[in-house]
Amino acid sequence: MADTNSEIIRQILHRSSEPALSGPAPSGQELEQCLSCALRAPDHALLHPWRYLVIEGEGREALGRAWQQAVLNEDPQASDALLAKAKRLPLRAPMLIVGITVYQEHPKVPLREQTVSTGVGMGYLLLALESLGYGGMWRTGAMAYHPVIRAALKIAEHESITGILYVGTPSARKGPTPVPALDKHVQHWPLP
Repeated sequence: MADTNSEIIRQILHRSSEPALSGPAPSGQELEQCLSCALRAPDHALLHPWRYLVIEGEGREALGRAWQQAVLNEDPQASDALLAKAKRLPLRAPMLIVGITVYQEHPKVPLREQTVSTGVGMGYLLLALESLGYGGMWRTGAMAYHPVIRAALKIAEHESITGILYVGTPSARKGPTPVPALDKHVQHWPLP
C-alpha cells in the first residue's frame, strides 16, 4: 500500500499558485537543481522538446517594454494607463521562467504530445521551486502568443511558448486551493 504520508504527495495536495512574489528568487545551484527537475518530464522518443528562458533583472524591464510595444501594435490609441500596466507586468516577480516547446517532426510523437511534455516539465519545475520555499504563478495570455513578444524572446517558427512562470518568495501565502472532488473528475472504464 502506498505511503499516504509521502512528502511529494503532501506537497502536491497543498500546492497553490502564489500571486504576491518578491525577492529573493532562486539562484545558482538551487535554480539549476529546479531546472534539472523540469528536464525529467516524460519525453516520448527522448526528443527533449523544450527549452527554458530565465528572465530577471534588466531582462524583466526589457520584456516590459516589449509587452508595451505589443499593446501599441494592437491598439495605437491605447491609454497611458494600459501601456504602463503592460510595462509593469514582468515586474510582478523577481524572476520569470518561460517554458518553450521546441517542436520536432517525428512519426510517433505528435506535436501536441511535445507541448504536454513541456507543460509537465513546467509543473515539475514549479513543484521543485515550492519544495525549496519559493512560490510561483503560471501565466500565459495573449502576450505569450503575440508576434512582438515572440520576436523579443527569439521564439523560432517551430517553437511555442507553453507558459510563463513568475517566480520568487511569496510575500504572503494565500493558502491551499481546495482539491476538487474526485467523483466529479474521475471515471472508471468501461462506463456503465
